[in-house]
Amino acid sequence: MAVIRDVMPAFELFQPATIEDALALLDRHGSDAWVFAGGLDTFDWLKDRIKRPKVVVDLCMIKELKGVRPLNGGVEIGAMTTLTEVVKDPTIKEKFSILSTGAEAAASPQIRNQGTIGGNVSQDARCWYYRSGWKCYRAGGNICFADTPTAINREHAIFDANRCVAVNPSDTAPALIALDAQMVIRNVKGERVVNAEDYFIGPALEITRMNILQPGDLLTAIRIPATWAGAQFYFEKVRDRPVWDFPLVNIASAAVYTGGNVDRIRIAVNGVAAHPVRLKAVEEAVKGKPRNEETAKMAGELAIQGAQPLQHNGYKVPLMRNLVKRSIRGVEEAKWA
Repeated sequence: MAVIRDVMPAFELFQPATIEDALALLDRHGSDAWVFAGGLDTFDWLKDRIKRPKVVVDLCMIKELKGVRPLNGGVEIGAMTTLTEVVKDPTIKEKFSILSTGAEAAASPQIRNQGTIGGNVSQDARCWYYRSGWKCYRAGGNICFADTPTAINREHAIFDANRCVAVNPSDTAPALIALDAQMVIRNVKGERVVNAEDYFIGPALEITRMNILQPGDLLTAIRIPATWAGAQFYFEKVRDRPVWDFPLVNIASAAVYTGGNVDRIRIAVNGVAAHPVRLKAVEEAVKGKPRNEETAKMAGELAIQGAQPLQHNGYKVPLMRNLVKRSIRGVEEAKWA
């Protein structure tokens, strides 16, 4: 019998006008509630009837969650700010262009007009076994269908594959980690602020989620400090098709160079694990080193240590190594690869 698609299950829809009202709804309904931002991830789940929330809380009416605001030399971005607004914002383009580049790499113009930055960093895994409703570890089962001898796993993880080998699909996440951004999370008990790199989690910590949000929590804003304003940035995304596709591997780096040497740098890679991977060992290793081919080669080799490719994604190892090398050498030297 054919599987019926595109018929959403029934749910109760709420459209609160304030953050407080939204938090009250999320607290009242707990795990039965689903947060609706731009809707691009939501509609996939609902139309395929994989997720069946009893309540959907639509955030589109909450003005406080939208827009880019100056904050102590940096910016605060409302979680409901569209990717297009992030791309076009003059302050972000001037001071934190790596984020506008990353946001512009996400999907097509039509999708960026609807999709939000909060949704982009909070979307669920794109593994087709999981998305098709197979009862894998991430869905509460006892097997990873992508990690079997006959599996299709070309897009899956080469790091931190604890039972689940799905990867994080966000393009803005590595840019935010490179910028040392902070995520503002609220619930009815108050507000907490966490570093962007700690917002994302892997299956060893919690296999059913890709971020730290619990029922009742709401990501309200993202804060980017002035620390890396005007630094030299590098972002590159490798994907099968120039438009729409999720990353096979992407990389973001923010660096300050003094006299041709690396003074300080932050590098994050995504598409290789269930969470964006900050390359702390690489950052430490290149600090004080000249920005040249030898340093870039050393960084690339160090970055891939511990990689464990699956049957069909071994290409991600040299791909990641070369992207790290390019992030050290910069745009001008990218042709050396």
